[in-house]
Amino acid sequence: MLVRLLLLSSVLLSCISNGSGGVTSGFVRNEFPSVDIPLDNEVFAVPKGYNAPQQVHITQGDYDGKAVIITWVTADEPGSNKVSYGLSEGKYEYTAEGTVHNYTFYNYTSGYIHQCLIDGLQYSTKYYYEIGDGDSSRTFWFQTPPPIDPDSPYKFGIIGDLGQTYNSLSTIEHCMQSGAEAILFVGDLSYADRYEYHDVGVRWDSWGRFNERSSAYHPWMWSAGNHEIEYFPYMGEVTPFRNYLQRYPTPYLASESSSPLWYAVRRASAHIIVLSSYSPFVKYTPQWEWLQQELKRVDREKTPWLIVLVHSPLYNSNDAHFMEGESMRVVFESWFCNYKVDVVFAGHVHAYERSYRISNTRYNVSSGPAYPVPDKSAPVYITIGDGGNQEGLALRFRDPQPDYSAFREASYGHATLDIKNRTHAFYHWNRNDDGKRTPTDEFVLHNQYWGMNRRRRKLKKNHLNSVLSNLPLSLIF
Repeated sequence: MLVRLLLLSSVLLSCISNGSGGVTSGFVRNEFPSVDIPLDNEVFAVPKGYNAPQQVHITQGDYDGKAVIITWVTADEPGSNKVSYGLSEGKYEYTAEGTVHNYTFYNYTSGYIHQCLIDGLQYSTKYYYEIGDGDSSRTFWFQTPPPIDPDSPYKFGIIGDLGQTYNSLSTIEHCMQSGAEAILFVGDLSYADRYEYHDVGVRWDSWGRFNERSSAYHPWMWSAGNHEIEYFPYMGEVTPFRNYLQRYPTPYLASESSSPLWYAVRRASAHIIVLSSYSPFVKYTPQWEWLQQELKRVDREKTPWLIVLVHSPLYNSNDAHFMEGESMRVVFESWFCNYKVDVVFAGHVHAYERSYRISNTRYNVSSGPAYPVPDKSAPVYITIGDGGNQEGLALRFRDPQPDYSAFREASYGHATLDIKNRTHAFYHWNRNDDGKRTPTDEFVLHNQYWGMNRRRRKLKKNHLNSVLSNLPLSLIF
């Protein structure tokens, strides 16, 4: 009993401090070169066979996790739009028919992009699926989430600003080793916009093949970053997000959004809201109007975990992109506090940083600017734009470290959010330490909704006891 009380006390102290506070890591990475992997490398290999499907990826296809959107490309001709799927490998009891299209970008013409919605799926079920024709067909699998329930456990991986370098490859492989069941992606996919003319499209293709090792099996929830804008007047390409929107569909209609750039899904015990930093969001714009309504739809009794994805950080103490998220913070921060968002994940800055629960909603023009203050209703803000792209790391953190900043490090990596029940989740950030996955920052995340009144606090204590047996020692001592 004494040992159990000591463990409980340690965990509670850990939760109060939100982990190791005010730390700027002294780690200096002996990094792999921040250059894109050459196109003839095996990680970009085209699948064998005439017109074989490539660049396969899946995402959630509805609001509640009983559908997937499967996307793939055939290079030579349209081929079959059909997806065959079932509960056993090689035994496909069901079929679904998709759509196919292609497009041009400057003088590049894409392959034939297939998109197929499969709905009416069973929860907590592994499905096998086959796409393509004859000897060139390919098979994959995916696992549907558990039912929408406040105590449905689920493990998310979080990645941002990935690119297609050797560092990017480490990030994907390490995330695959983590046991993450779905990926929350906070923008900047291929970095193809760093190329010109025909090569822009070529590098979108190579990234699709590169990322297939994960995204053909685990759903990625996409959000767009600045590198997806691709505004190129010198090429006559002035429609923002054109390559991204052609290739990476989202289930935006299911959440009554007017744009695929902002949307929401529910998965297990989480309600995930995706916002667009580079679309209008001030008062009365479509994104503002949609978010106002979506936050009202959140039912914390069914999905207690409220997670927001956005590309540009609302809080950031790095010189890189400093204050770029300030306008969105001014517009949305009070909503995040009022609705008790648990965590906001962002990218954009090529380093890692985690905040305490703080807010800056009391700005008063007549008495000068306010500063972030501790706020138990506020989210934890996590910047994880450290996937590994060719632009390299953001090495210049501002000194001194602000009081709101709990931990920061200029390195590459990925994170996992391991939801245990309605009250507790374990968060880990894992550094890519020159090819090795090294756990570096971790803490117990307390749910905002289920910790705010006496009845819920009592339940929270009971749920804490239920997860103690699984608590890693690194989170206790």
